[in-house]
Amino acid sequence: MAGFFALLRRAYLTLYNWTVFVGWFQVLFLALKTLKESGHEYVYDAVEKPLLLAQSAAVLEIFHGLVGLVRSPITATLPQIGSRLYVAWGILWSFPETRTHILVSSLVISWSITEIIRYSFFGTKEAFGSAPSWLLWLRYSTFLLLYPTGITGEVGLIYIALPYMKESAKYCVRMPNKWNFSFDYFYAAILALGIYVPGSPHMYTYMLGQRKKALSKSKRE
Repeated sequence: MAGFFALLRRAYLTLYNWTVFVGWFQVLFLALKTLKESGHEYVYDAVEKPLLLAQSAAVLEIFHGLVGLVRSPITATLPQIGSRLYVAWGILWSFPETRTHILVSSLVISWSITEIIRYSFFGTKEAFGSAPSWLLWLRYSTFLLLYPTGITGEVGLIYIALPYMKESAKYCVRMPNKWNFSFDYFYAAILALGIYVPGSPHMYTYMLGQRKKALSKSKRE
């Protein structure tokens, strides 16, 4: 019975990883095609649907960690997925005024290359038991450039959205109300920007540690 569940787990994770890989590959293809043919102002409109679907699918990875399907710690997975979802839905989808900025192209390309490598790595590993050394190197090395460019896009777009948040008061809850509760999305975004200050270097350091561990293990094998 244990063997059956192990097989089922591998089949599910293989299917999940390669399905999301296809989504991110589509995002990258459409982004590059649109950049070449129309310009950065049209990139978001071209990639919106596959971008939101592929990024939202990452919510399942929190579930995977919680139930023990994967060994990734929730403490590392949750901030990464949470910040991505916030930018995808809470900024780009919610405030159309941000969508034509060139940072959208930088963000989308950084995210999609990162995820194409990551999902193909785990998809190969689940399907065949291991991944080739070149793919392992890409998995644990491309973040050295793509993490800073991705974070720059995230922080930049949140900052760009601030005036539109303040003007529209979208997602704000004003007093008085029956819950006796108030919430201001503008100040929540400022708080989010504040979290990026210590959070980004911490995550980058964590990934450097993971890189050292993974590549050292690969050399020993």
